[in-house]
Amino acid sequence: MKKLAVVSGASRGIGKTVVEKFASEGFEVAVCSRSMSNLEALKNEFESKYTTNIHVFVADVSKKEEIQNFGKFILELRLPVHVLVNNAGLFLPGKILEEAEDTLETLINTNVYSAYYLSRILVPEMETLDSAHVFNICSIASLMAYPQSGSYSISKFALLGLSKSLRQELLNTSVKVTSIMPGATLTDSWAGVDLPAERFMEAKDVADIIWASYNLSKSAVVEEIVLRPLKGDI
Repeated sequence: MKKLAVVSGASRGIGKTVVEKFASEGFEVAVCSRSMSNLEALKNEFESKYTTNIHVFVADVSKKEEIQNFGKFILELRLPVHVLVNNAGLFLPGKILEEAEDTLETLINTNVYSAYYLSRILVPEMETLDSAHVFNICSIASLMAYPQSGSYSISKFALLGLSKSLRQELLNTSVKVTSIMPGATLTDSWAGVDLPAERFMEAKDVADIIWASYNLSKSAVVEEIVLRPLKGDI
């Protein structure tokens, strides 16, 4: 039976690159996104390129019922979940005193609650395995607030807190927890920015560091990883 990796918000950007990395290494992968067309394109691309199965599910991760349904879908696959990558996230720029009134709720629901509810469903199953790993895709904004990042920074600080708490709760189990804090990564989020590509990290950099962390011995875990562009933050 193949191992299963689960990646939320995975139809493009960092998530898609993580899916490809694990698919290329022989994992089956379960992914969710709001767009079935994007999911079908990802499934067709990677199943034709690698000898594996990509299991797709349409879900708006900002909605509790939909992220829980994604979790139930994964359990029904009856495959051992060795890797969970809580990747789904949304960036809305703005200042706390000026942004739209529901901005914080939107970002907390998407960036924090999606990871919270999916972990609650899947981690108990992961604890039954001899080894498993949870990766939470946080942000440089989990460590310091930036201009125009009011509620986004709040949500990413909260996600790092969730990750630290989960790590403590799982200390006496076989489940590892790693928080990834990437800086500016060249994805669609930066479309239209007048900067050269080499000023950014590549999404593949994040996927590669996740894979490297996953492959440590069973007795070691990287708790936190900070990744920045070579010339610093943007």
